[in-house]
Amino acid sequence: MATAQKTMDPQVEAQLRLFQEMADGYEPRDFAVRMWDGTTWEPASGQPASFTLILNHPGSLRKMFWPPRPLTTGMAYIYDDFNVEGDLVSFCFFCRHLTDLKTRSSLWRRLRLGWRLWNLPRVERPRTGRQAAQMSGQVHSIERDRAAILYHYDTSNEFFEKALGPRVVYTSGVWDNPDEDLETAQTRKLDYLFRKLRLKPGERLLDIGCGWGAPLIHAVKNYGAIGHGVTLSNKQAEWARIKVRQAGIEERCKIEVRDYRELDEREPFDKIVMMEVGEHFGADQFEGYFKKCFDLLRPGGALMIQQITLFGHAGMPAAREFSQHYVFPDGELVPVSLLCRDAEKAGFDVRDVESIREHYPLALKHWLANVEANHDELVRITDEATYRTFRLYFAGARFGFLTNVYNLHHLLVVKPDNCDSGMPLSRRDWYA
Repeated sequence: MATAQKTMDPQVEAQLRLFQEMADGYEPRDFAVRMWDGTTWEPASGQPASFTLILNHPGSLRKMFWPPRPLTTGMAYIYDDFNVEGDLVSFCFFCRHLTDLKTRSSLWRRLRLGWRLWNLPRVERPRTGRQAAQMSGQVHSIERDRAAILYHYDTSNEFFEKALGPRVVYTSGVWDNPDEDLETAQTRKLDYLFRKLRLKPGERLLDIGCGWGAPLIHAVKNYGAIGHGVTLSNKQAEWARIKVRQAGIEERCKIEVRDYRELDEREPFDKIVMMEVGEHFGADQFEGYFKKCFDLLRPGGALMIQQITLFGHAGMPAAREFSQHYVFPDGELVPVSLLCRDAEKAGFDVRDVESIREHYPLALKHWLANVEANHDELVRITDEATYRTFRLYFAGARFGFLTNVYNLHHLLVVKPDNCDSGMPLSRRDWYA
């Protein structure tokens, strides 16, 4: 129950009762709610608070839930209409409960709750800092894709270094046990991918969406590859080129700002790797993507993909609306079956499909902890809204993997050489 006060503001009391009705049935109720005047609804008896929801002003509840769509809640959070102290992933689980009200409640109850929300105080506050992406032009044209990438990845190299760790690897690691540190898991992931590719000294390796360069540098230094990376982000390329120079491998590693669709097919590669870039594509793009990769590879060459996918044939998650506006404009997740289908259409031999979903929540746990531990520095680098956007994005993604909405797959395909895949009989060498 709420903390004792001599008198409770009628507006506070009314909104608290409305929220309590919305929270009815959520068990165990392991969270607290703090109203703008300090009135607090404590967790259920015996339950420690996993998070505290803070309503910052009399219009907070309306800002959170009206109009009733996922974008509404996300915007209310990043622009500080409400805050969440503690475990933001637990708050995401509570939001699922609120979403489920639509299916659990009668039409009359939904209309009544909607009417009460609509009639709450309207408080307008300035929405400063990060703004929603403003996209124009044909979806997934080279020009629009470049703008979408710049919106996210040109946020700040320093910001991403603080959030992702000093190597700035923006893809899931592979853990041997959950207590390992992030850098160990990232190195294991890179070695696992390049062993799957059977990358050899002297082979030409293309990294599509090479990010800040760490995977390509690892391949050149540890596997003797000749590296070629492409990215659409100028800031990523600047960072990667500095790291290539520092590693002393400029003669064997080239970083370009270029769309992969613009690469010259007359200079084929031995191997191609793409790590969590396909999430930016639309479903209709993959057929053309695989055809381009097929043409960029020599006969017998291999393509290795690590990609977030949708579980089964589930519909697009509700969080996509927020992501489209504030995280990854034009991004789209697809099931792994679509990747396999379009790879085969292009002529590839699908050799291996592996789900490693359990690893991504561990990566997101580290990234979320990094973000939260560096709040003041990240706000200094960017702004409060950007900090909150990435905090919510990492927490929401972790929730999605924990609830089996998202999956993570490795897909290895080979361009046959006169029907010969070149693959050995054993894959024992993958698990060194």
